[in-house]
Amino acid sequence: MIGRLREDIAAMLDRDPAAKGWLEVLLCYPGLHAVWSHRIVHRLWNRDFRLTARLLSHVVQWLTGVEIHPAASIGRRVTIDHGMGVVIGETAEIGDDVHMYHGVTLGGDTNEPIKRHPTIEDGVQIGANATLLGDITIGEDAVVGAGSVVSKDVEAGATVAGVPATRVD
Repeated sequence: MIGRLREDIAAMLDRDPAAKGWLEVLLCYPGLHAVWSHRIVHRLWNRDFRLTARLLSHVVQWLTGVEIHPAASIGRRVTIDHGMGVVIGETAEIGDDVHMYHGVTLGGDTNEPIKRHPTIEDGVQIGANATLLGDITIGEDAVVGAGSVVSKDVEAGATVAGVPATRVD
């Protein structure tokens, strides 16, 4: 567990030039606090302590401004910078080394009990207030521009921006 915390802190120090040291990141980064709490909540969810998981995730949302459904799958070294307003839906899958900014939504596009939230592959960067909807895949090392609305798959390494999002690189 301590090793994972160190990984996350190092990732944030690497990605955020405003971060001045490990203690600041440990104490003052609510996006990381939300991810760390999600690890506990996700374990509870998977062990069928569903109500407890939902209640704890609600408390974390209230404290951090980041809403992550307990069933969502989150990889290693995922960082959320200025996390206020981030929403990650139930069937979302997030790979390793993903970086998100405030206001990102990984939302569903149906009320059916199926895979209905995005899959974010390794190394993706998602800009502030981007909205990604539905069972789509954002390919490895892709970049989603701030304010974009994405409802279709994004190729690995591509940069997309706009409403609706289109490739810009």
